[in-house]
Amino acid sequence: MKTADPTMARAINDRLALDLLLERGPLTAPQLRTLTGLSRPTVSDLIERLRAGGLIEAAGETGADRRGPNARLYGLVADRAHIAGVDLRRGAVHVSVADIAGNPVGEASRPLPPSPDLTAVVAGAVAEAAGGRALHTVVLGTPGLIHPRTGRAAASDVPGARPDLGEALGDRLGAPVRVENEVNLGAIAEHREGAAADRDDFALLWLDDGIGGALVLDGRLRRGASGGAGEVGWLRIGGTDFCSLLDPAAVAGLGEEAVAALIAEAVFVLVAVLDPGLVVLGGGVGRAGGDRLAGLVAGHLGVLSPASTEVRASRVEGDAVLRGAVLTALDLVRDDVFGRHRMPG
Repeated sequence: MKTADPTMARAINDRLALDLLLERGPLTAPQLRTLTGLSRPTVSDLIERLRAGGLIEAAGETGADRRGPNARLYGLVADRAHIAGVDLRRGAVHVSVADIAGNPVGEASRPLPPSPDLTAVVAGAVAEAAGGRALHTVVLGTPGLIHPRTGRAAASDVPGARPDLGEALGDRLGAPVRVENEVNLGAIAEHREGAAADRDDFALLWLDDGIGGALVLDGRLRRGASGGAGEVGWLRIGGTDFCSLLDPAAVAGLGEEAVAALIAEAVFVLVAVLDPGLVVLGGGVGRAGGDRLAGLVAGHLGVLSPASTEVRASRVEGDAVLRGAVLTALDLVRDDVFGRHRMPG
């Protein structure tokens, strides 16, 4: 087994220290030594290296330690880079801008007109949220099939949609833009901060103005060969599209038991094929239904399937798609600016 050469070892140590500063906030050199297990000279060298690279800066002194170099706190240079997360839906676009530490610094929302110049509308909202800050990375979530390799969009019913939206928006903003299916980004948020934070395997059933699904297996989002993994909205139940069955107008006169039974039909397909152990109900309907709806769906599912499956309501605060977009963009910018090297585990 090859050992890391000095350059690789320095890169791994630097990333370990930066990740600790992200997680815990400003730390002293002795705290970094304790948390990393690295020697005094190694920590001193990495601090100087990261300061020279403009990644960390002095952030005051601790009150408990004696004054001097060891009492100095070091923190991230949060404004080293900025990112934008974008949630583009059929009726509006929502944007959140954050610094590299994840601190929100701006937001904007705009309605979509019936026939918009979509690139111009989205770029305008992003620029408003950025407030003149240069953006390192933009991640945009939107309905439709997003090809995993090309990032090109298909089967989208967003007004003004175009397959090359990411490329066109990147040209307009002067920053790379990654386009993702909006439900996939919702699943990332649920996995990192929501109802599936304790699971490596789960399925997200998205119940909103559109119906969709997303899959996380072995801790990784699974997009499928063409971006269609988990798209339960295409299912036909009794000859009718599942999307139509759960359209707000279609369920308006149904009781909650009947709605839960319909939802369980789609959940059963995910369980029968994947056996994820957990299904999260997201989107507006899933959040509004809460634990009550999740319990009813679980009851109906228990009749349909022998596989033990927990059903939970979404626990992401606010806009799960937007949060997933921000988290994804932060991963990208940190890997680029901080380096991709991390300690195993």
